[in-house]
Amino acid sequence: MIRDEIRPAYEKVLPPPEPRFSHTDALETEPKDHGLNVVVVCSSMEATRAALRKAGALASQLSAQITLVVPQTVPYPLPLTSPPVLLDFAERRLRDLASESPVAVVVRIYLCRDRDEALDMALKPCSLVVLGGRKRWWPTAEKALARRLRRKGHEVILTETE
Repeated sequence: MIRDEIRPAYEKVLPPPEPRFSHTDALETEPKDHGLNVVVVCSSMEATRAALRKAGALASQLSAQITLVVPQTVPYPLPLTSPPVLLDFAERRLRDLASESPVAVVVRIYLCRDRDEALDMALKPCSLVVLGGRKRWWPTAEKALARRLRRKGHEVILTETE
């Protein structure tokens, strides 16, 4: 599959929540377009929440934007355009997660057959990736994904939750 063939099935900028102070002109609600991007790969909801918190802190310090990449695997009996989880439902869940971020979040849902292949095509070379996962002493799927992405040349930060 050629890199240009993969396109997100859903893409939307979810702005940060309204500030509690009155200096709203100092805040930007649209992501900056200067190329610095922190990518969060969605796994479980709690792990993604932790990863978004970490990415939000990084993006605030670096004046970067956050892209939440959601590879949604569609099983072979179904057509690729008909995921088992409706995009509207996924959007509502991701909107709740993104509302906790201090900066705007660009959400991209990729409908795919293979998560790893979709991530390879969705990530730019040498991306800064934040992953969330449960803290375990044994190898987890998130640790394996982080190791695989590092081998591909990406900078990976693994945020572990209890």
